[in-house]
Amino acid sequence: MGRTITVLFVGDIVGQPGMLATANLLRSFVDKYRADVCIANGENATEGKGISEEDTGQLFTLGIHVITGGNHLWDRWRVRELLGKHPNVLRPLNYPRENGGNGYYILDRGELGKVGVISLQGRAFMQPIDDPFRTAEWAIGKIREQTNVIIIDFHAEATAEKMALAWHLDGKVSAILGTHTHIPTADNRVLPQGTAYISDVGMTGPYDSVIGMKKELAIRRFMLGTPHKYEMAANDVHFSAVVLTVDRDTGKAQRIERIFFPEF
Repeated sequence: MGRTITVLFVGDIVGQPGMLATANLLRSFVDKYRADVCIANGENATEGKGISEEDTGQLFTLGIHVITGGNHLWDRWRVRELLGKHPNVLRPLNYPRENGGNGYYILDRGELGKVGVISLQGRAFMQPIDDPFRTAEWAIGKIREQTNVIIIDFHAEATAEKMALAWHLDGKVSAILGTHTHIPTADNRVLPQGTAYISDVGMTGPYDSVIGMKKELAIRRFMLGTPHKYEMAANDVHFSAVVLTVDRDTGKAQRIERIFFPEF
């Protein structure tokens, strides 16, 4: 048995179009890359806002081991029950601890070993919550008692904040994978000390849209400067993900590859 573990991370799953794409395509990519672990950001899985118990169950049935979150996780009040029920559905760790739920999870894959997953949220142009840098350091210390393989979903608006965290933690975690902006970036690489990085994995959902929202409504928001009801788009659906190869002993990444299917 090789001393590596392969991780497939699916970018923000948005609404029913994203759920259907995941249902139709996940298994083929798991088989293609022989993925040992599947992680997905699910904060927009249910109608583009939050995640329901039903959609959570469907993602687990499809083979997702850990679901990470973000700011829109809280848009559904009953998510608090869901977080209490499923320790592998994560909310960003750096929200005040009184919110309940888990911000990190250690997945035990038996002979393959354990994988730590941390959900974090940025502060630039977002809510002024706790410091993700120091929160990450604390969680890494806890997880390293059991494994060196650590994957961070950094749900953040500013590319600079994502890159700064990656350089700060280079060599301390296996990967820092950006989510939230729904636009896949082409800067996937392994940093000098062995941390895989990408600014944004991208959206698994409808690209005939403005980051998942019907174009017409998004345009009105910008032109009129007033809120408009969020409505999911439906067309031009793509599957966005990355696949990682990580040394199981050291936790250092050996490669990171982007997946975007079908291509534009």
